Amino acid sequence: MTGPEQRPDAQPGSEQSGSEQSGGVRRSGLRNPDRAVRGLGAGTLALEALVLLLAIQPIRVVGGDLGGAAIGVIVALAVACVVLAGMMRRPWAWHAGTVLQGLLLLSGLLHWSLFGLGVIFALVWAYALHVRRVILG
Repeated sequence: MTGPEQRPDAQPGSEQSGSEQSGGVRRSGLRNPDRAVRGLGAGTLALEALVLLLAIQPIRVVGGDLGGAAIGVIVALAVACVVLAGMMRRPWAWHAGTVLQGLLLLSGLLHWSLFGLGVIFALVWAYALHVRRVILG
């Protein structure tokens, strides 16, 4: 049985730490880091879409003056989240997700609680971007 610091296919005498590859590049320890990061982004956007759709009725009950146009904006943002979640393989989808967070913050002009959701999901998206930068470099 080999220890965690030595791979079975490593040549005897080649001492490499478990966190570095040849060339000094830091490894994340994930089998497929690109796929893991895409999953994080897609999961974040899918959760955002779900929360947006579930937030419509409580906003209306609490006293929000949500008209048809405001509900349409919320549904359009949720649909955009789902579409972007499915397109996370494309490099531009990360930038579009950032724009989407800005649009959600802007929808705070329709109701203050949408601004609150925008702040929360902008922070979550910023964390996802940070994780992406740390894992992929």
